[in-house]
Amino acid sequence: MKHRGTLVVVSGFSGAGKGTLMKELVARYDNYALSVSMTTRAPRPGEQEGISYFFVERDEFEQTIAQDGLVEYASYCGNYYGTPRRWVEEQLAAGKDVILEIEIQGALKVKQKFPEALLLFVMPPTAKELKRRLTARGTESEAVILSRMERAVQEAEGIEEYDYIIINDELEECVAQMHAIIGMAHNRPAQNVEFIDSLRQELGVLVKGEK
Repeated sequence: MKHRGTLVVVSGFSGAGKGTLMKELVARYDNYALSVSMTTRAPRPGEQEGISYFFVERDEFEQTIAQDGLVEYASYCGNYYGTPRRWVEEQLAAGKDVILEIEIQGALKVKQKFPEALLLFVMPPTAKELKRRLTARGTESEAVILSRMERAVQEAEGIEEYDYIIINDELEECVAQMHAIIGMAHNRPAQNVEFIDSLRQELGVLVKGEK
């Protein structure tokens, strides 16, 4: 039985390890597709069309917005960034589980457009561990770290909107847990419409044959 893919939206505090988890998930299993965003900014050295981003002109991006062709989008530093709906739909139809890394407000907008989307929120085991990870990066000042912690306080208010929390303590265990949760989502009725309809028809035929 072929399953339609699951649209997986991953959010979480800065420093919780979202990026590491998703890279491990894609490296270990072949049924995942990391979202490729569309952007109006110019390509940087080494970036590839269709792999790093879909690079488009501003007019084309705004036309795509007008046609409701984006799952979500935002403007940052004078450029647009967004997730192409057509690309996502193609991946899902092919049975791929598409992973989007988006902050809370964007995640809830995706849920409005795709009610069947699976929302996962990545958390550290403790607040102290979150601060330790942010500090261990060694790339940010104390002021920036504090601002990220303050942002985490705000984001923590929206966790109940998600389907599952993923506590990123032991990486191996966490990746396996995330994979299992996404796998179970394949059994939701909304992702098995063709199978359900086929079974209903078969039941109808058998019942009629017994009369």
